[in-house]
Amino acid sequence: MAAKKTINNSTVDGKAGFTEYKNYPTRTVATLQGFKPATVKLDKYGGRLDKKTKATGFFYVKKVDGRWWAVDPDGYYFLHNAPNDVQPGSSERTKKALADKYTDRAGWMTATRKFLFANGFNGAGAWSATKEIQAENQKADQPLAYTINLDLMSGYGSKRGGTYVQPGHKGYPNDVIFTFDPGFQEYVEERAKYLASNKKDKNLFGYFSDNEMPLLRKNLDGYLKLPTTEPGYQAAKKWADERNITLETITDQNRQDFLAYAADRYFSIVATAMKKYDPNHMYLGCRFHGAQRYYPELMKVAGKYLDVVSINYYNNWTPEKTWVRDWELFAGKPFMVTEWYVKGEDAPGLANTAGAGWVVKTQADRGQFYQNFTLGLLESKNCVGWHWFKYQDNDPTLVGAEPSNTNANKGIVDNYLEPYPPLLDKMRELNQQMYHLADFFDQRQPQ
Repeated sequence: MAAKKTINNSTVDGKAGFTEYKNYPTRTVATLQGFKPATVKLDKYGGRLDKKTKATGFFYVKKVDGRWWAVDPDGYYFLHNAPNDVQPGSSERTKKALADKYTDRAGWMTATRKFLFANGFNGAGAWSATKEIQAENQKADQPLAYTINLDLMSGYGSKRGGTYVQPGHKGYPNDVIFTFDPGFQEYVEERAKYLASNKKDKNLFGYFSDNEMPLLRKNLDGYLKLPTTEPGYQAAKKWADERNITLETITDQNRQDFLAYAADRYFSIVATAMKKYDPNHMYLGCRFHGAQRYYPELMKVAGKYLDVVSINYYNNWTPEKTWVRDWELFAGKPFMVTEWYVKGEDAPGLANTAGAGWVVKTQADRGQFYQNFTLGLLESKNCVGWHWFKYQDNDPTLVGAEPSNTNANKGIVDNYLEPYPPLLDKMRELNQQMYHLADFFDQRQPQ
């Protein structure tokens, strides 16, 4: 299928552009040799009624016969399949569309829950309308398995000062987080107390602690270049002095070792507080992105504390077979893809210069990309869910939007809350076969 990539994405000064169109190999459900669609009956959560294990009353993950599964509160095998940002935008035209179509946010939520299930989704990803989802789930026969992003480091950074806006995520001084600040641990403890109110909610799939933090191999250099009064500098200097390392003698192995040390501190602080106040729900990680998915030392540390490793997976047309295997080998845990998308050129009024990744010609092409990518995830046997970014298109009329979300066709609905049928037809085709497809890949001989 023909696709192109955005260059200099997220710019608003006219400098953004695109590569030439190029054809990429694209698998779809229809092209799978030997696959015949079949119906798998589902329980109220969207778990498969034909496969059951121990029920705990909450979601958890389990490896069975070589494949990782999420398990729903009633014990049925489950894959978490959701859009991110399930909430209506705040532009004037979207507010008017919501009032005209649904009267209010509660009416929108009722209709949207039914819409998601009708298209084979069973949950809501990060940045969704938590209060409306919780209220709707209380009365719904099919509750949405939702997630919460706590933004702990991001929130602490806003309180502490010194952070800034970058496309897609928060920026930190010298690209290093405040994990060594005594105040961070205190902040996490205080914030985690509020998790106790979710402790009995069966419909909560799990928590993300942050999004796209700069946990990078250059962190040791970054900490050592901070002002000497900074806790991050003092912690890095002590670590380096104990190993007779200076800025001039740092090796790549030192950088990897220190990244593991800094990440261990972050994850241990968060996981300890999270499990203290809500031991029933999964810790889904901090949404790794970019080069982080190629850092074994980071995956190994994450596996000590997380239930599921979350990865925002951009700039690959198809999941990389080696890495979707190795993430599980390094972490000892399954993974979820918590962001990815493709933009269509046929979406009216959207220049598609914002955001990462691919552009294709039509909404039907977007649907084929979705199928190709999720088939690779299902084939891996280590993926327990995927979250498409996102529910609604960016609205270019919205003033003050985050730089990577200004004018792109990322949604399954447009700015008037109207669905894209050619995209959703392909999404639904795969979503409704995802359990049968998992069985198909499990039974097929390795190639």
